[in-house]
Amino acid sequence: MAANKLNLITDVRGILVGNASDEVLKSGVTVLTAPEPFVCSVHVMGGAPGTRETDLLAPDKLVEDIDALVLSGGSAFGLDACSGVSDGLRSAGRGFRAGDARVPIVPGAILFDLLNGGDKGWAENPYRDLGRTAFRNADHMFRIGTEGAGHGALTGTVKGGLGSASAQLADFTIGALVAVNPVGSVCPEHSRHFWAAPFEQEGEFGGLGSDPRGGHSGRIFGHKVTGKARSQQNTTLAIIATDAALTKAECHRLAIAAHDGIARAIVPAHTPFDGDLVFAVSTGHVPVRDDRASTLAQLGAIAATCLSRAIARGVYEARAESGDLFPAWSSRS
Repeated sequence: MAANKLNLITDVRGILVGNASDEVLKSGVTVLTAPEPFVCSVHVMGGAPGTRETDLLAPDKLVEDIDALVLSGGSAFGLDACSGVSDGLRSAGRGFRAGDARVPIVPGAILFDLLNGGDKGWAENPYRDLGRTAFRNADHMFRIGTEGAGHGALTGTVKGGLGSASAQLADFTIGALVAVNPVGSVCPEHSRHFWAAPFEQEGEFGGLGSDPRGGHSGRIFGHKVTGKARSQQNTTLAIIATDAALTKAECHRLAIAAHDGIARAIVPAHTPFDGDLVFAVSTGHVPVRDDRASTLAQLGAIAATCLSRAIARGVYEARAESGDLFPAWSSRS
């Protein structure tokens, strides 16, 4: 397994990602799309998800392909970002054909960042415009850290962020994209070492290795749950993409396997307070010629480690800004 040239999910052929952020709002939107519709499924393991159109991603539902995925801050308000992306797709003539009409299929998920110190006193919901801007910005190159859906994200102890990573498995490329905003922590208490350290590639998040002291102190929650007013700022939203030609049911299995990456990089993960979910995407460019079950198992294993790396990278790249409630990882001693 080796990281690819950009070490971003856009190393997967056909994948494009766009971000839009508002520094005053301390929030933003991230959109994943492609020139052609793509296969997608999802698996939810958090206890407090906020989603749009995820039911149709079940393997037994009618629609086989979708046009974009949206990750957004803003809690329930952020679901309106999907409408902005739908507007952009409709203008481009994209969408599921229903007679003479075209209906863009844009599932999405949100994280809670309403109490992160940003100005949320808007007169009109800003997320529709942020969604359309993020779609317009979609490209092979995009920034991680304090960007897009990760702009106002917080972990249990430090700032969260938007992360991405990629890997190669034989002829297949796998990539991960994640907005890191968990109730748990990405590092042991009072440490700069990441839980994801065993999976690091080429010093991509500092090269510090695992904490030599090992384990944690037993206080598994950070600052977020120490006060009632701050107890709901949670959720890790992830997308796994591959160019392997997978079915919708196989994408669902890939999403399940990738959740291991969250559990290895965040302690604790999948809590009642988090809306943790993983979308899995196939662009279908590379046929699966060998045993499909064995190939899928290997893709799932690589997807999980790729997601762990992306989580650490998102926090590692987060930058300090005025009004932050938590420090950036880079300022941690």
